[in-house]
Amino acid sequence: MSEMRQIRAKSGTNLGGASAHNRRVIIDALRVNGALSRADLARATRLTPQTVSNIIEELSRDGLVTSREIVRRGRGQPATPYQLVAKGAFAIGLQIDRHVTRVVVVNLLGEALVKMEAKLPEDGPAQGVKAVLGLVGQARDALRRIDPQADERLVGLSIAMPGPFNIETDYGDPWMMTAWQAFPLVETIAAETGLEVAVQNDSAAAAVAEKMVGAAHGLDHAICIFLGYGLGAGLIVNGELYGGAYGNAGEIGMMLALAPRDAGIGPLEHVASIASLCKALDIDPADPDLSETVVHALDQADPRMLDWLARAAERLRWTVQLLESTFDPQTIILCSSAPRMLVEQLVARMHPLLPSVSERRERFPQARLQSGLGDRWAVALGAAAEPISRAFDPRFSAIMKSRL
Repeated sequence: MSEMRQIRAKSGTNLGGASAHNRRVIIDALRVNGALSRADLARATRLTPQTVSNIIEELSRDGLVTSREIVRRGRGQPATPYQLVAKGAFAIGLQIDRHVTRVVVVNLLGEALVKMEAKLPEDGPAQGVKAVLGLVGQARDALRRIDPQADERLVGLSIAMPGPFNIETDYGDPWMMTAWQAFPLVETIAAETGLEVAVQNDSAAAAVAEKMVGAAHGLDHAICIFLGYGLGAGLIVNGELYGGAYGNAGEIGMMLALAPRDAGIGPLEHVASIASLCKALDIDPADPDLSETVVHALDQADPRMLDWLARAAERLRWTVQLLESTFDPQTIILCSSAPRMLVEQLVARMHPLLPSVSERRERFPQARLQSGLGDRWAVALGAAAEPISRAFDPRFSAIMKSRL
């Protein structure tokens, strides 16, 4: 392998009792960079060659890593590249929104193998959870048809749904899903599926999707502004998703902003969100043809769409400046469950960006602001990536657990 290749990897530790962390570091380096030799891995992770060899052998036995054909270059010793085995692990992502539920199943590389969706009944979570479990069951059946042994390598299920969570007042706000949050959702789904289940907000899931397969891939400091029914932000800090003390970090939609036509002060998401766009276009957010309607309005330069774009871009421009000044990220990514065309139109209208600490001549290769995923499956994909991340990504908690 070429010694000049720039490899993105986190550092391992050669201290005793840190094998869980080092294992995750090797997996992460292979996911981010693709196939690497043992020598490349040792240089990039700062682990000893012997430690790397031991981990590679262990991961090979576990069916997570496999070798490729030997590479011979120059006068040096031939090198054997190693890569992750896509079917080494699987995970399920479940999105629960106000009108719809979606399921995505991914492999160890974050590739989506199964995608399914269903309409949620309107009579609350007691009946809605039955539809959710039915969809999960169908997705697992589909996965078994792809790989009959897949159940043995399912590392978990993650639920993504709108926040904020565990607050005392919902302000009578239709942007929130108080009934679903009060329902024992995690316990119910864990009991019925037999899987380890976690829950996160939809903006965090969108950020995980960007980190796994999108614009934040390989970055350690990024903010993903997620334009969904409401508005939120997923915060990637030091390579990990930051959730806050109560899981509500990034609830930027609740920040106060001038309402349309300066009619007072209100939550930002009342101006910049899919719900506010639907209100402007006088369409039902539950309309199955919502994406097509949005694209048509963009193509036809509908005056209502242009007015919404101008107002949303103005507020989001200030939001970007605030987030840059607070977190100093490598980049800010605007992503959405709406079509990417809408994301790109918003990003274009947000320029020129306001001055901030991120405005400098010598900065990271990434732009200050860029378009991310524009896909109705983005949240479910990020939710599916979360159990993979939880099981295999380098985390400080892995070192702590190994020393307890």
